[in-house]
Amino acid sequence: MAEKKKFLLRIDADLYNMLEKWSSAELRSINSQIEYLLKDALVKSGRFKKAQASGQESEGNGSDAPETEAD
Repeated sequence: MAEKKKFLLRIDADLYNMLEKWSSAELRSINSQIEYLLKDALVKSGRFKKAQASGQESEGNGSDAPETEAD
């Protein structure tokens, strides 16, 4: 498993509340929801490649990470 980097995030209270409701509906922690959304944005922008993800998560492991683009 890849090492997780810790950092402080300052976020608008209203945005936090929206993320909290959304993550609850998706049965995720707020941290997991933010990570999911960031990965999804990277995939959609073409910046998250399969080679970069190979050391982080394998396909079909039940992870809720977004799918990566095929080469």
